[in-house]
Amino acid sequence: MVSNNALQLEGIYPPIPTPFDAKGHVATKALTGNVRIWNKYELRGYVVLGSNGELVLLNDQERLRVLEVARAAIPADKLMIAGTGCQSTLQTIELTRQAAAIGADAALVITPSYYRGRMTKEVLIQHFHTVADTASIPVIIYNMPACTGIDLDATTVIAVAEHENIIGIKDSGGNVVKMGEIRHLAGPTFQVLAGSASFLLPALSVGAVGGVLALANIAPHQCLAIRQHFLDNEWEQARALQIQMIPVNTAVTRGWGVPALKTAMDMLGMYGGLPRPPLLPLSEDKKEDLRCILQEAELSLLR
Repeated sequence: MVSNNALQLEGIYPPIPTPFDAKGHVATKALTGNVRIWNKYELRGYVVLGSNGELVLLNDQERLRVLEVARAAIPADKLMIAGTGCQSTLQTIELTRQAAAIGADAALVITPSYYRGRMTKEVLIQHFHTVADTASIPVIIYNMPACTGIDLDATTVIAVAEHENIIGIKDSGGNVVKMGEIRHLAGPTFQVLAGSASFLLPALSVGAVGGVLALANIAPHQCLAIRQHFLDNEWEQARALQIQMIPVNTAVTRGWGVPALKTAMDMLGMYGGLPRPPLLPLSEDKKEDLRCILQEAELSLLR
C-alpha cells in the first residue's frame, strides 16, 4: 500500500461511456476519438469503467483494454480514475492492481451489494480497508445507492476514511446534508465529489471539491462553469446554470440512463453507439424527446 493523500481531486470528471461497435465489441477508435474531444476542455480527468462505462457488463479482457486505450488518450496532466469495484474483495484487489499497472491514478471502488443483507458497517469497513491496504494507488469510495441498494451513512464513510490510502468519496446519493457532515468530520484531507450534476452546486456549497458527472460527457462547458461561478462567488450565475441543466441531467441519469447518454453523444457529434444488452437502445419517441431537451438547453460540443 502506498499512501498518497497529496493527490488532489478538485475539478470536474465525466464518467465516460464505453463505446461498442455494430457487433457489440469495444470500439477502441471511438473511445480515443471521444477522449480527444473531451481533452479540449479544462476537465480535471476522467472516470473510466464507472456505472456509465457499463463496467458490470464487460469481461475481464474488455475492462483492461478499455483502461489501456483510455490511458493512452488521456494526457498526463489529467487524472484517470479507474472503476475497480467488484463483488468480491479479492476481485477488487486484482482489478485495482491491474488498473494501477496500466497507469490509473486512483481507484473508484463501489460497495459490493449482491449479498446486500450481509453488508454491515463492519463488513464494508473491512472490505474497503483491505483493498486500500494492498493498493499502490489511492482509493475513492463510490456510494451509488440507486444501483447497489446500499446507501453508506456518514458514520460508515467516516470510519472507512480513517485509512490513510482512502482519499475521498464519490457520493451519488444526493444527500447534501450527509455530504456536509462527511466533509466536516472526516478531516481536511478527505475529499468529497458530487456524483451527479443534479446537486453539483449544493454539494460545492457544503465542501465538495468537484464532481463526477454524467452530464459532463455532453455538457462539459456548463459543468465547469457551474463550479467556476461558485469559486468566483457568482452565486446567481451558478444557480441559473444549475437549474438550466437539471432537465438534461435528469434525462441521461435517473430518467433514461446510459442509453440516453449515448444517444445524446451521437446527437452532439460524438460516438455514443448502442448500450450493451440487457440494456436496450432508446426508443424513437424518447429520442425525439431527448432531442428537444438538448435543443432547449442549447447544448453543443467542440468538434
